[in-house]
This record gives sequence, C-alpha cells and structure tokens, in this order.
Amino acid sequence: MSKILQNYVRSFLCMVLAAFVLGGYDALAQGVVTGEWKADVRTEKAEQSDKIYISFVRRHEKGGKNWIDRTYSYDEMEGLSREQALSGGNTRFSLVHEAGTIDCEGAFQDGRGKGTFRFTPNMQFVSAMKSRGFDFEKTSVRSTHSVEDRLFTAVTLNVTTALADDLLSANFGQLDVDDLFKAAIFKVDSRFMREMKDSGYPNLGMDELVKARIFKIDAEYVRQIVQMGFGSQPFESLVKMRIFKVTPEFISEVRAEGLTDLNVEDLVKMRIFKIDSDFIRQARSEGVPIEVEKLVQRRIGVFGR
Repeated sequence: MSKILQNYVRSFLCMVLAAFVLGGYDALAQGVVTGEWKADVRTEKAEQSDKIYISFVRRHEKGGKNWIDRTYSYDEMEGLSREQALSGGNTRFSLVHEAGTIDCEGAFQDGRGKGTFRFTPNMQFVSAMKSRGFDFEKTSVRSTHSVEDRLFTAVTLNVTTALADDLLSANFGQLDVDDLFKAAIFKVDSRFMREMKDSGYPNLGMDELVKARIFKIDAEYVRQIVQMGFGSQPFESLVKMRIFKVTPEFISEVRAEGLTDLNVEDLVKMRIFKIDSDFIRQARSEGVPIEVEKLVQRRIGVFGR
C-alpha cells in the first residue's frame, strides 16, 4: 500500500507542476513568450463575483500545446474590470507581477473572452531571487525548463521575493525554484511549516508539506493522532490515515467497541470495508469474534464457511 500511495502522490505532484511549468517551449529571442488566452467569469452570479478564470495557452511548433489555468481577482488585472468582462467588446489588460508582465489583447462576449498574450520577464527579479538562493537560470534534473518558462510560471502563480523570504524564515533546509512553485500552488507558508514541525515532525521536506496540504493534514490533526498513541508512525502513515478518513472520532468509536489494540493498517482496512461501530455490534450479536480479520470476513460474507 505504501508504494502505491507514494506513486500516487508523486504522479499527482508531477501532473500539477507540469500544468504550471510550460515544459518543452523554446524561449524566443529577447526572452519574450507569446501565446493565446481564454477567460471565463465562472459563476452563476457573475455580476457579484470578484474573480475571473484565465487560461494561458502556448502552442508547440511540432503540434500540441501547454497551458496554465488559474483564477485571478480583477485587482490583479490592470485594465480589466468585472463590468468590462460582462459587457463585452475589445480589451487590453495586463497581469503585472514581480517576475514580469503578461500583456493581453482580444475581446469579451457574455463574460467570456479570448485573444493573444505577450510575456516580458523581469530580469531584476532573477537577480533578487538568486541572492536568496533561488536560481531561475539554473537547469537541473528536477527543472530543465528555460528561464523564460520558469519566470512565466512565477508570474501566473505570483511567486514573489516576499514568498521566498517567508519560506526561508522557517529554516526548513535547502529549497529550490520548484519548491517556490509548490508553495504558491498549495499555499504553504512559514506559519504552516512551523506548525507542522512543532506538531512532532521536525524533518519534513516541501514534498511532505504539499502532501499535508493536499490531504488536509494540519497540526491539530497530527496532535490528536499523536495523543491517541500513534506518535511513532512515519508521516506517510498519517497521509494514508487521512486518505481513508481515519479520524480521531473513528478511532475512539471502534475502541469503545473493544478494538483497543489497532495499528494503522487495521484502521485503514476497517475503513476500506466500512466496518464501524454499528457493524461491530451487529457482528457481535451474530457471534463473530471482535477481531479485524474476522470482521472483514463477515463483511465480505465468508465468515464461518
């Protein structure tokens, strides 16, 4: 189960990062990236929404395309308001963030828009990040994309020097550009990093913190699980427990029925086979021994055969 879980999480992270880092693009001369954009005011009450969904698409010369999809507030869009998006007509607007500027032009109709964009990177941002230990110009096994691609991603995610400073303040060891992207996507900040460290897992890396965000593991959940006797479990076991909805309440519930010596695998198995307190009481009335394996056999209909 642990290898399956690790492969799942690894695939998920790769998929998410691939969706944000425009891999395979050849940087244009002068460091300019161009492409197409599409926008949609995605709400039934569009006139009350302060958000707009935008997709930036870049096509390959040999076919195929890559894109970045995100929801932005109108405050981030220079030259575009909610009223303009809803009323329609030709438009020019810009997404200006620390890593560069994406200039868009096109048209809106009925809250939907499309057109072309041109991205100009801010090379001063590259220097500022490099002084903090984040080298956008460096390629590695983990990051082989061009500097323009990485800067384009930084703009769409609003990766900033303030984010870099915040993450570094938590003293979580060596971080790289990909870690900045993960932190921006999954909303990992120094406060969350410190809380997780203080909860009993001081040696977590960014990938573990991302898993915590994905599976809604916070410091309070960790503390409750530790208080229930699972403090020696590796972090992957907590991820597994969260995936299968092994909550403190569930643990207390089945312990109250006499199952007091359960490990993580037992609890996960009970969740998989939907063995709760009601099922345990029914099984007991039928003479089934209150043991996890016997209860599973009863659930699948093979007990006593």
